[in-house]
Amino acid sequence: MFEEAAFREKMAGLERRYNELSALLGDPGVISKRAEFAKLSKEHADIDAMVSAWAVYVKTEDDLAQAKAIVAESDDADMRDMAKEEVKELEESIDEQQQAIKVLLLPKDPLDAKNIVLEIRAGTGGDEAALFAGDLYRMYMRFAERFNWKVEELSSTEGTSGGYKEVIVMIEGKNVYSQLKFESGVHRVQRVPSTESQGRVHTSAATVVVLPEAEDVDVQLNESELRFDVYRSSGPGGQSVNTTDSAVRVTHIPTGTVVICQNEKSQHKNKASALRVLRSRLLEAELAKQEEFERDQRRDLVKSGDRSDKIRTYNFPQDRITDHRINLSKRNLKSILDGEIGELIDALRAHAQAEALDKGLD
Repeated sequence: MFEEAAFREKMAGLERRYNELSALLGDPGVISKRAEFAKLSKEHADIDAMVSAWAVYVKTEDDLAQAKAIVAESDDADMRDMAKEEVKELEESIDEQQQAIKVLLLPKDPLDAKNIVLEIRAGTGGDEAALFAGDLYRMYMRFAERFNWKVEELSSTEGTSGGYKEVIVMIEGKNVYSQLKFESGVHRVQRVPSTESQGRVHTSAATVVVLPEAEDVDVQLNESELRFDVYRSSGPGGQSVNTTDSAVRVTHIPTGTVVICQNEKSQHKNKASALRVLRSRLLEAELAKQEEFERDQRRDLVKSGDRSDKIRTYNFPQDRITDHRINLSKRNLKSILDGEIGELIDALRAHAQAEALDKGLD
């Protein structure tokens, strides 16, 4: 947990910087320099919430000191009782305020504001795994609707009995990555398949990968390192769904990364979509090198699609979903698969914040 002295020193420094920025933003010389003004304005906005919360915290500390003084010095019994009650309430409020400020002080993930490439693939379990991948796809699409996010399907391969063997979509909107970055991993389902005549519960799995969208400035692609192949798009069972060579397969030769896009009738559009996915995969690979331990754990988690490498289980017979990373279980699978996953996401984010707080204040 943050040390008290470090916490106060950090807030005092932020308060000084905030006042400096306020003065600079009122300086005509700074206002006339558009780029500098924009940079300082962003910094000012970034620390505004922290400084405002700190001002409330300091005021609460003053109120607490006054209440304690009344308890210690007043000759009026009723006044002391009222002050004791106020001390209790203010102490609880201070603890909550301090925790909230410490969360605000945590370093921001620079990827949080990015759009994402969402990849869902059927894992072990045959046709039932493809059906479950379809259920997960619908769950995330319904969740996206709640935020009015824009969804663009980049590539998909349907299962022979429905659902998807693989589906890749781009999701664009405010802070998409921050909301869905904890969804990467193996999702396991336990239920009686519609094809099961004996009523036996089957277990199958699907993998979910959430990649921050990489822009040109994030990943530079050298045309000489790319190989493009075009062919006719195919649907379930291998039947041709297009009479022209519109499907595109792009291979990044140095890494061997392959992306296929075939949903559009236009070869040009499929090529553009494939390059967007490729950039995001290469960005994720680069991040894996920079954050080896954390990212290696994540890659190990999602690499196989095996039922044992699970982060979450959807148990239909017991109408229960369990996230194994934080030992959290929720009922009402129907509503969750209908996109109501906000509580799970909030719990995962809170858990990550608590872990970060335990590491202390730099």
